[in-house]
Amino acid sequence: MSRLLERYKKDVQPALQAEFGLSNRMAVPQLKKIVINIGVGEAIQNIKALDAAKAELSLITGQWPGVGRAKKSISAFKLRQGQAIACYVTLRYRRMYEFFDRLVNIVLPRVRDFRGVSPKSFDGRGNYTLSLREQLVFPEIDYTKVEKTRGMSITIVTSAPNDTQAFALLKRLGMPFRESA
Repeated sequence: MSRLLERYKKDVQPALQAEFGLSNRMAVPQLKKIVINIGVGEAIQNIKALDAAKAELSLITGQWPGVGRAKKSISAFKLRQGQAIACYVTLRYRRMYEFFDRLVNIVLPRVRDFRGVSPKSFDGRGNYTLSLREQLVFPEIDYTKVEKTRGMSITIVTSAPNDTQAFALLKRLGMPFRESA
């Protein structure tokens, strides 16, 4: 069991149950899944760019990514429906907690000029999305082998019914939120 999952069960879950006055332990918010997505726009002309992004994403997550395809054709971008333009990974259970632990303790402190993540990136349903500008902040990526820096979006899906409970959950799990000025 990962150390973050142990901490959740031992410290975070009872604290959140008391904070929100929940009688049932199963009603306490928890992480459900983490989805990491890399959009590869240049895959329209160069399909090899998608292969490089998939390889890097599998290094970061330890899981082989799926391929995202265009939902509709856009002639201005020379994009056809069904064309491969992104790769994504959905992490659950043990891998999810290990990735979240690495994200909070190793990756985010390595981001240049990092002052914390925005507390305003919740979607209203208890899910949080953050974007990273480059994949080089992950220690698994060897920067000498990277052809092009790519950004990625990381969506953390929780079982919280609203943003207040999701914020409390992520804060207690160690997410470094920026102080509101």
